Amino acid sequence: MTDKKVWFITGAGRGMGVDIAEAALAAGHVVVATGRDPERVSSALGAHNDLLVVKLDVTDPAGVKAAVRAVVDRFGRIDVLVNNAANFNAGFFEELSPAEFRAQIETTLFGPVDVTRAVLPVMRGQRSGLVVTISSTAGIVGQEFCTAYAASKFGVEGWMESLTPEVAPFGIRTMLVEPGFFRTELLSPESTKYAEATIEDYADRTQQTVAGWKSMNGQQGGDPAKLATALIQLANQDQPPLRFAAGADAVAAIEQKAKDLLAQADAYRELSSNLAHNDA
Repeated sequence: MTDKKVWFITGAGRGMGVDIAEAALAAGHVVVATGRDPERVSSALGAHNDLLVVKLDVTDPAGVKAAVRAVVDRFGRIDVLVNNAANFNAGFFEELSPAEFRAQIETTLFGPVDVTRAVLPVMRGQRSGLVVTISSTAGIVGQEFCTAYAASKFGVEGWMESLTPEVAPFGIRTMLVEPGFFRTELLSPESTKYAEATIEDYADRTQQTVAGWKSMNGQQGGDPAKLATALIQLANQDQPPLRFAAGADAVAAIEQKAKDLLAQADAYRELSSNLAHNDA
């Protein structure tokens, strides 16, 4: 293998996907940048000899398979898959419709599942590859107004952690990226959909929460360009980390969750440890 690798990036038309694609190109790699609107992807990234733009909706399994075939036909391999495409259906659980909840899962859990399912045979055949999946601190710590999003990201965490030992014998590595708050377009009107306020008991909290999220848009502390550069660095390692906490706020959130889990396990240690059959 040469240092030039083929990167396959979903959701590369805006937000963090653009930064990751630009960083991979700057590092001398070939980039397959995908998105539902290829013109938008091309406009965001400009012209480049090592760039191929491919139409891809991660919720369309047939389209996913066609996109992967096109890449393999063109380059013969896929070295790094970046599952980045995402959206955000926000709202209190009772106000999120079943359709909205399922739509969140379809995009941010089944989307990367289907893309990875299509790419793994390629990586397995070449006995190498790296699957990078953009998770979130919402996949580590749940919070109100994020039930659907957190459910999808918690699912991503368990899926990737379980997939890791399955594909390791074939030279395939995985890496979960858990960003805190980065100045991307995730909180923009195009990416975030708020549930309709229908229950009076939640009305005041809904109004305050929506106002808070909207005011945060464009003010997040994290720099996605720096995160993209960090991902290139990590992807070049022989053993990338299973998890990468992206941002000081992400590190703090994971540290606190670890402490909370230990405290919860310890709180009922005696009761928990005396639930076995008395077979002796």
